[in-house]
Amino acid sequence: MNNPTRSRRDRLRAQTSAEIKAIALKLMAGGGPDAISLRAIAREMGMTAGAIYSYFATRDDLITTLIGDVYTSAVDVAEAARDAVPDADPGGRILAWAQAIRAWALANPEGFRLIYGDPVDGYRPPDDGPARQADERACSALIGLVAAAWPTIQARRPEATVYTWADFGPGLVAHVREEFPDLPPAGIAMAMRVWGRMHGLIALEIYGHLSALMHDPSSVYREEMHDLVASLGL
Repeated sequence: MNNPTRSRRDRLRAQTSAEIKAIALKLMAGGGPDAISLRAIAREMGMTAGAIYSYFATRDDLITTLIGDVYTSAVDVAEAARDAVPDADPGGRILAWAQAIRAWALANPEGFRLIYGDPVDGYRPPDDGPARQADERACSALIGLVAAAWPTIQARRPEATVYTWADFGPGLVAHVREEFPDLPPAGIAMAMRVWGRMHGLIALEIYGHLSALMHDPSSVYREEMHDLVASLGL
């Protein structure tokens, strides 16, 4: 039989945890990642320091949870957009992923900065957990986008640079060789180039470098992504 008192307590705890994370991102927006501290959040919420430590034992625990939540949100949005496009249209799936990531970043600029931009001084991410899992999902999905189009890419763009497995980290190599056995080392390099073109303009926009130059950067981003897909022969 369900315990209504415990359910209510669980709901309140979840709400408080969500508020703590929201305030952490607000503090980051105002003062950068170094502005995130449990004591500052406790003051903002009218809590005692001891009370907030019952939710997150350390600042790094909070940062790890934030990164996991934010990264998972970004990948969920991008995967949903990608999956709305048929497998037979690899170029369309790349475009859908790219547009979804930009839309997510504009709606969550502090989250984008946390996972792709500003380092948190003294923070050491754990080797496993939701943040690592989301990172691996994003990496695998991007490589999968390239792997699905690789025969066309290779025919259109024979690589001038010769890559070997030794050019990449052993963890990445092991993952690619297991998940995408037909993708050569050059495919990993291409995935990195695709990622760079997707995220470069987004980062410039999020950090305010485009706002003084044009009113609506979406047209430049859209053109860049279409050029990316065309350059791959898709």
